[in-house]
Amino acid sequence: MKTPKLYFNDPGLACYLLDIETEQQLDRDKMRGAIFENYVVMEVVKHRLNKGLEGGVFFYRDSNQNEVDILLKQEGMFTAIEVKSSMTYSTSFEKTLKKIDQWIEDPVVRKVIVYNGDFENTAGEIKLVNYRNLTEML
Repeated sequence: MKTPKLYFNDPGLACYLLDIETEQQLDRDKMRGAIFENYVVMEVVKHRLNKGLEGGVFFYRDSNQNEVDILLKQEGMFTAIEVKSSMTYSTSFEKTLKKIDQWIEDPVVRKVIVYNGDFENTAGEIKLVNYRNLTEML
């Protein structure tokens, strides 16, 4: 990747720098999705660090602009995680996860959509989980 992504350790700092002062303001802000994704990425990183694990958390984007928010490498295999700030599930969330096997050589053993909604489904090829339950998938 030529251009790395920037993540804030504290998404609250990102909100401060964007002059987002209230939850209602964040709900309407165009950066809501990016801030939510940042929050989820940092939760994954913190979870790994708390287990004594460093690294292994990646972002994928290729020259065709195919993108996956988080690739988590564990024991030579990947978990692909797509992050959505929406409270309502859409089948369009699965689009990149269905194609990720074509883009990387290493095996993708789990595919997860992390979103802000309450409905969860861990029974299919692609797991759907609320962000509050993300650590159960790691």
